[in-house]
Amino acid sequence: MEFEDDAYVLSARQFGESGAIVDLITARHGRYAAHIAGGASRRMKPVLQAGARVLARYRARVTEQLGSAMLEPVGEGPAALFDDPLALAGLAAAAAVTAGALPEREPHPGAFLAFEALSGSLSQPESWPAVFVRFEAGLLQDLGFGLDLSKCGATGAVDDLIYVSPRTGRAICRDAGAPYIKRLLTLPPFLLSAQSGLNPGDIGAGLALTAHFLEAFVFNPLNRPLPPARHWLVDRLADAHRL
Repeated sequence: MEFEDDAYVLSARQFGESGAIVDLITARHGRYAAHIAGGASRRMKPVLQAGARVLARYRARVTEQLGSAMLEPVGEGPAALFDDPLALAGLAAAAAVTAGALPEREPHPGAFLAFEALSGSLSQPESWPAVFVRFEAGLLQDLGFGLDLSKCGATGAVDDLIYVSPRTGRAICRDAGAPYIKRLLTLPPFLLSAQSGLNPGDIGAGLALTAHFLEAFVFNPLNRPLPPARHWLVDRLADAHRL
């Protein structure tokens, strides 16, 4: 089996004295692990950083076997963010969530595009946290657990949608949700329209929303917690007064 595909590095670990095992999200083939000969070398270290964009050439004798890959770096990758620790934390969290949520060797082009959009936004400090929330919502969508924010799940109304049902993932309007406020999740306006500005508390509400459904529908069924890098990101955003 052989293919060539655009990819992002999700993680890498040393394997043997000089090699590495890399976890990739590819554009057309989904998430793949591969052995990288010489992956422990100083030359390869920047290429194997979480979030690095690469062109991957993958080869395996049989489909079920762990194959090998050659990686060609594309662009600056995480090196462009070294002066922005918060953006690096966002990239690390996105890589960890993607690696934990996606099954191996199953095409998920939507997840790749969501990761690509987030990666491209990290140079914009004021907007990327909102893109991170949309990235996680896109990941849920690609896995078949998309939120339905088009209308109120209780009344069918399309206006004044300010809550989300934690059970169904459907939007709830103000009037229908009033008796159940303590049970409902807050729906930040920027998830309804890209034209909506960010208000205080919106990022925190958005991260709480996507975390709930990632845990309920993806990580809990796999008996896994949300990745530590994701919790660390929330802490860093809180410290920076960005929630």
